[in-house]
Amino acid sequence: MRLGIVRGHLTLAPAVESFRGKTLVVVEPVTMENLRARNGLGGGKALIAIDALGAAEGQMVAITEGREASNPFWPDKVPVDAYCSLIVDSVDVQR
Repeated sequence: MRLGIVRGHLTLAPAVESFRGKTLVVVEPVTMENLRARNGLGGGKALIAIDALGAAEGQMVAITEGREASNPFWPDKVPVDAYCSLIVDSVDVQR
């Protein structure tokens, strides 16, 4: 699981049936240096994640990647590599 910042939303045309009712978000992972600096920057390579939580642009989220990203859809098979698993309320980083 990694932390990232939502940088935007994506719309598919044509729609993927298994994604109906969910949003695709562009997430920029946050590096540890930027997390410690609390500067609102990401620093990682952006990726696309499926979001059923309603994360807004600029919010920090946790993303689950790989095979585990499809677990919320079980027993259905959904073509997803990253899932927005939670919206971050606060982060406490020890310096």
